[in-house]
Amino acid sequence: MTLRPRRPLTLTARLVAVVVLLVAVSAVLIAVATTLAMQRNLDQRLDADVRDAARFAAGPRHPDRDGDDFGPGQRFGSLQAYRPDSGEPWGTVLSEQQGASWSASTALDADQLAAVDDLDAAGEPQTVDLPGLGSYRVLVTDVPGGTIVAGLPRGEVQETVERLVQLELLTGLLGVLAAAGVGTWVVRRQLSPLREVAATAHRVAELPLASGEIEMTDRVPARLTDERTEVGQVGSALNAMLDHVEHSLGQRHLSEQQVRQFVADASHELRTPLATIAGYTELARHRPETSGTALAKVETEAARMTALVEDLLLLARLDSGRPLERRPVDLSRLLLEAVDDARVVDPDRSWRLSLPDEPITVTGDEARLHQVVSNLLTNARKHTPRGSTVTVTGTTGPAGAGFTVHDDGPGFPPDLAPRAFERFTRGDAARTRGGAGLGLSLVEAIVGAHGGAVTLESRPGDTTIAVVLPSQAT
Repeated sequence: MTLRPRRPLTLTARLVAVVVLLVAVSAVLIAVATTLAMQRNLDQRLDADVRDAARFAAGPRHPDRDGDDFGPGQRFGSLQAYRPDSGEPWGTVLSEQQGASWSASTALDADQLAAVDDLDAAGEPQTVDLPGLGSYRVLVTDVPGGTIVAGLPRGEVQETVERLVQLELLTGLLGVLAAAGVGTWVVRRQLSPLREVAATAHRVAELPLASGEIEMTDRVPARLTDERTEVGQVGSALNAMLDHVEHSLGQRHLSEQQVRQFVADASHELRTPLATIAGYTELARHRPETSGTALAKVETEAARMTALVEDLLLLARLDSGRPLERRPVDLSRLLLEAVDDARVVDPDRSWRLSLPDEPITVTGDEARLHQVVSNLLTNARKHTPRGSTVTVTGTTGPAGAGFTVHDDGPGFPPDLAPRAFERFTRGDAARTRGGAGLGLSLVEAIVGAHGGAVTLESRPGDTTIAVVLPSQAT
């Protein structure tokens, strides 16, 4: 036999149950306190009446065996009994009244007299159960020649207390039912903002988030995001999470688009040299006299394709987080060598170098850092006109050590500057000669792998690329 799992209670049901329980416990405590107070008060009043009855019975008009001696003011059911020091005890109970005179009383039987006879004079009223008459509150008083017992029935007190208990039960039940109804309405009304927040989450959950460009316009209304309230904290947290998810999905979509564009650009860059190689190979086969020229061209295109593949492989390794060498590198010497090489390769431009008096030392991979400097100088050479001035400046500071490359060329187009470090980004999309648009991408990737940062500021006549690397001191 398989037991079915219990259905979990909703927050509304639990809150209403707590409210009802508190009301019920409060009602019980109030009822008990009221009942005890009422009973004590009635008992005190009854004891006072019993003392009055005892004083009357013990006075000079105390009853004798031959007649009743109940006077005005005595209640129905009033009891008087006399236990002489010698002789038989007797007692009577007031049973009815006609007009202003007491007309009838009933004598106590033997069992009732025996119950009264067992009482001792205690000075305080005491309770006794008389067979056939019920519970009585009596006071035993010693008098010359015997003992007087006077008492009054407790029936009125008990009846009053019973009616009070019944009334308390009825009002308590009505109060619990009212608390359940009102509590349910109030709790549902107070939790309606939480249901609205949940509805927003459900609508977002139904969106197709697996692929494509994502638009998550659903948000929790501003009136439900006040963090001074519990619901507001939930709503604000949900909105923050949705903003984060939307940004992350947007970044993922952008990354997917970049990967597609990367594959397309890489295919395009590789297709050109492959087509050239295939063309010159075909030419050499049909015209053997051109084989020398064809082989030279094939070698050139193969070298170009090899360089492109090596750059792509380096980017892939850096993206995968493969660690680089970590050793002290004299950045001053590296900059000096790179600028000297640039002066030899390109004498048409003015190459300037500014270094601090103290050597600049960083921790990293010397070969990759040399590639960073070379790529930046090559980029400046290719995209500035002849006669331009390129200035390389070594820098040190609290943030780290590094260098800047400044030129007075035309600069980056405004629409290209934000994408300058993206892969296969080139100033002239129609240009088929020169690099593949991976130079600055490699710079950013290598600097990032060293824990540094690279920034670009460009406007016509003033372009600066700054590289900051962690120095040995930091």
